[in-house]
Amino acid sequence: MKGLIGKKVGMTSIYTEAGNNVACTVVEMNPSVVTQVKTKDSDGYSALQIAYGERKEKNTPKALKGHFAKAKTTPKHKVVELRDFDINKTVGDSLTIEEVFQAGDKVKVIGTSKGKGFQGVVRRHGFAGVGEATHGQHNRTRHPGSIGQCSYPAKVFKGMKMGGRMGGVRVTVAGLEVIKILPDRNLLIIKGALPGFNGSYVIVRK
Repeated sequence: MKGLIGKKVGMTSIYTEAGNNVACTVVEMNPSVVTQVKTKDSDGYSALQIAYGERKEKNTPKALKGHFAKAKTTPKHKVVELRDFDINKTVGDSLTIEEVFQAGDKVKVIGTSKGKGFQGVVRRHGFAGVGEATHGQHNRTRHPGSIGQCSYPAKVFKGMKMGGRMGGVRVTVAGLEVIKILPDRNLLIIKGALPGFNGSYVIVRK
């Protein structure tokens, strides 16, 4: 499975040949470095470990320093392993955007969603709330309503949809399309929205 690590720049819109305005997300994809090659003989499966994004050496653990030094590269911020990568590469090689993607490719993007903090059931789960404020209802328009049982079993079951922390989780969006590639600027333009805030790392896979 081919893929690369990128950094979300932001959203824009472009016009297609038919004159339609399409909302797109711009992903910056500077060349990634191959830091490890795993094979079925040595590791039991085939995979390619790639690294992206510069990292300060003083903030890098010693184990990772040695790992990056073996690949003859500077410390990187993001390291991802992609199984069954069908491009023949060795440790220390670079992966560029035009080697992996082409315009029209269908991709899926993995990222961390924006953190929303503690949210109620209306925003977190799409509840409608109690509804009308008549017939004795008072300040309950966004409340969850009944959540448990009576004397038996006298508890709230696990997994009940209630208020809580929302966002900040790993999200995969599939079925996206690569609209355009700008190799000279290391930019990948993908149709639609991607998870995460501007400046966050995303994994784009084919």
